[in-house]
Amino acid sequence: MKSEFTSAFQRGLVSCGDCHLLSRWPQGGSKINAICPRCGSKLHQRKPNSISRTWALLLTAMMLYIPANILPMTLTSKFGKTQADTIMSGIVYFIGNGSWGIALVVFSASIFVPLAKFLILIYLLLSVQFNQVWRPRDRSLLYRAIEAIGRWSMVDIFVVTVTVAMVKLGLLANVAAGPAAIYFAFVVVISMLATQSFDPRLIWDLVEEKG
Repeated sequence: MKSEFTSAFQRGLVSCGDCHLLSRWPQGGSKINAICPRCGSKLHQRKPNSISRTWALLLTAMMLYIPANILPMTLTSKFGKTQADTIMSGIVYFIGNGSWGIALVVFSASIFVPLAKFLILIYLLLSVQFNQVWRPRDRSLLYRAIEAIGRWSMVDIFVVTVTVAMVKLGLLANVAAGPAAIYFAFVVVISMLATQSFDPRLIWDLVEEKG
């Protein structure tokens, strides 16, 4: 699959990771100490250890996702009785009370988006590691999609925060955030870091090598 475009990498150019200045990659001497002439940051043609770092962050997020779904997200006290709700039981509760819109938002932000992000990142990592050159443009679009929607998983934490702030009626009713909220917040943050650690240019490097 031959590309009709010439990349900066092929032209010996490199973009600074901090100020994004496009500089000439040194042809002679030590490339280990290549420095951006504008901001002084160290230059890298590709994100260092992108694959291994992304795998580490991704697996960490996936492990934290288990307690985030098993442990209670909210603890509701009503007339002296306490009820613990996980993410899924909360969705079922909203559906049972006719709040389909809220249930859909929570399901999308807390279940669908994180799982889709995990699966897409796994696919992108494996496609690069196994030297896959199939449909690079579509894979790049997948990466941009998870990069854009990943932060919206925080909607569930936002819903819990608003609910906790609104329902404070003393002994009559009270809602508190459960331990799952902390785990889920870490899942969102770490999965966002995993997305940022992956270098999508690796997809196109393989296309150029096999072109």
